[in-house]
Amino acid sequence: MAIKLKKLKDQVIVITGASSGIGLCTAQSAAKAGAKVVLAARSSETLDDAVRIINENGGESMSVVCDVSDEQQVQNLAREAVSRFGRIDTWVNNAGVAIYGRLDEVSNDDSRRLFDINFWGVVYGCRAALPHLKQQGGALINVGSEVSEAYVPILGMYSASKHAVKGFTDALRVEVEYVDKLPVSVTLIQPTAVDTPFDEHARNYMEKEAKLPSNMIDPQEVADAILKSAVKPKRWVKVGTAAKINAFAAKNFPGMADRMTAKQIEDLKRDEAPRDPAGALNAPSEDGRVHGDHPQ
Repeated sequence: MAIKLKKLKDQVIVITGASSGIGLCTAQSAAKAGAKVVLAARSSETLDDAVRIINENGGESMSVVCDVSDEQQVQNLAREAVSRFGRIDTWVNNAGVAIYGRLDEVSNDDSRRLFDINFWGVVYGCRAALPHLKQQGGALINVGSEVSEAYVPILGMYSASKHAVKGFTDALRVEVEYVDKLPVSVTLIQPTAVDTPFDEHARNYMEKEAKLPSNMIDPQEVADAILKSAVKPKRWVKVGTAAKINAFAAKNFPGMADRMTAKQIEDLKRDEAPRDPAGALNAPSEDGRVHGDHPQ
């Protein structure tokens, strides 16, 4: 059964992790295209500012404070969206956080917290969105990563969580699209490193400030891929050339991929002491930036 999705200007879109980075960029772009947008994150002040700016520029949006690791808060997000706009057409599970540190040094509590956000936040989002999307059709979009198939040392637990997101998304797609034959598309977005505050918001165990790998892509590229998937069903979208290369190498040349990724460790550190080692793992960040503060 062919799945038909609405034009962006006719959609109500819910986006988690919408206070910065990819989520904020996607919300801004969706609003410019005429969609009604529900921005969700833990950062209440930043969300309010983002919604104010969108609405002052002719868009229509609302904010809902939501910690995606709490299923009741995610269910409330869906209720608030439907209460305000009457329906949900696209739901984007984007919220995520990273931990920089060796796997044998990261605490179990921090690792569980990361999975609560990165993996269980996606699960809760899908469970909250599906009852509404089943009614009239729509798009369910999960933001994974190139490390949903590849992997990076020092970001090992993040890589593991994004592998889990891919496995969950692939199985859900089969159940929704092929078993139940529902008019709902299920998409996995897999970007390479993106110029966002990802590293600044990460929990950092290293003795140096965390850094994203070089050759980052602009968040707009990921936002465009997400919004294209909201109007034209896609199974998955790898965003950025490096995402395609690294996933291909991990699958077809694993030994070479191991050696390549081992050399990336120094590219994940800045030559300065950590600024905020705790990051946004357990507390929201209120900086509200799309782009990161990365050395050129």
